[in-house]
Amino acid sequence: MKTNPGRFFEDYTLGQQIAHAVPRTVSGGERALYHALYPARHAIYSSDLFAESCGLMKSPIDDLAAFHLIFGKTVPDISLNAVANLGYAEGRWLRPVWVGDTLRSVSEVIGLKQNSNGKSGVVWVRTTGRNQWDEPVLDYVRWVMVRKRDPDAPAPETVVPDLADAVAPGDLVLPEGLDFLQYDFAQAGEPHRWGDYAVGERIDHVDGVTIEESEHMLATRLWQNTAKVHFDAMARPDGRRLIYGGHVMSLARALSFNGLANAQMIVALNGGAHANPCFAGDTVRAWSEVLDRAETAAPGVGAVRLRLVATKGEAFALRGEDGKYLPDVLLDLDYWALMPV
Repeated sequence: MKTNPGRFFEDYTLGQQIAHAVPRTVSGGERALYHALYPARHAIYSSDLFAESCGLMKSPIDDLAAFHLIFGKTVPDISLNAVANLGYAEGRWLRPVWVGDTLRSVSEVIGLKQNSNGKSGVVWVRTTGRNQWDEPVLDYVRWVMVRKRDPDAPAPETVVPDLADAVAPGDLVLPEGLDFLQYDFAQAGEPHRWGDYAVGERIDHVDGVTIEESEHMLATRLWQNTAKVHFDAMARPDGRRLIYGGHVMSLARALSFNGLANAQMIVALNGGAHANPCFAGDTVRAWSEVLDRAETAAPGVGAVRLRLVATKGEAFALRGEDGKYLPDVLLDLDYWALMPV
């Protein structure tokens, strides 16, 4: 057989190393398309001059664009036969990604657990994205529910990895040279500093965007995400194409500009859940909660830990009395971002 049907749950083994095809050289096109697909306006990713004033050599591509490029390479090997992408942990952006960089991805299987129905199982992988100099630019763990090819195939030994609840502030990696002492708040779009945000504060980002079929299909192709549920209307019993969860992440992050315009760079992904499916026609809104703050060694730079929630419903509504996510909640994301003090 010359075609690739994708891996099923029984094809994974603990410690398995998977080098993903295909390397990709980043161009300015990714930046332009990213800003066309999402209302992305954070200044460091929009202006070379602004980025230079913050100590960077030029404007890098958006942090989540780098994530999507690296994530997309893993799909044919990890989640082509996925039922659902379940969560993320221990994610760190280790270097900015610049136009001209060539990215590739490698994953290691770090956990396996067959579901009680015997028809699927959960696979945990740690993925590292590297540039053309073999330098790591991003590292994260995700877990995904994958179908079994043969329900009667023996289950592997259950190994569930012990993952940190959050990336410790001391483990955050800041871009070399980053300096917010000359930060231009007027150009950034809002006056709010790191010290203006209190732990426990919640922010309704007000705006909403209705997702269209054409835009999410373009986005998923842009990131070379080949998961069947995003493209093939016959892949789901309801005949609907599922919106790539990363599309919702980027949309919510872009909406968070209204209230968090100075949360410039995402440097860690502590955790995340795609709580409910999203489909074309859904109108997505976002709200955030401040979870923690930390000082950094970089001049004028503070770190803020944020919960970002994408929803089709009301702001600040997250879980029901049973502790489960409300049906309107699409995404619950926990991340660290850098902000001027």
